[in-house]
Amino acid sequence: MCRVMVIVIARLKVRTGKKGELFKLAQHILAETRQEEGCISYELMDDPYSEENCAFVERWTDRAALTRHMQTPHFSDWRQKSADYLTGPSDVSLYQAEPTGL
Repeated sequence: MCRVMVIVIARLKVRTGKKGELFKLAQHILAETRQEEGCISYELMDDPYSEENCAFVERWTDRAALTRHMQTPHFSDWRQKSADYLTGPSDVSLYQAEPTGL
């Protein structure tokens, strides 16, 4: 049976000069989230060509695991604290993927 996973790309626009501080702030949510049931991977990726862009790249076993993640205290804490470093809401895209055997 083929298991479909959920992939999340959450693009963030960071205030000028605040990217380093944002990455420091993110260390807590990265560590906590990676321990969650259903989390396959959870990374905050830097855009080396832009001082303002970065993105969370996440892989979850299913949509239910992602939903549970968004209800955790560390996710709520991140949303509240990171707002000071961002220029607006993140641009979030969800994808479904399945193993191809390639």
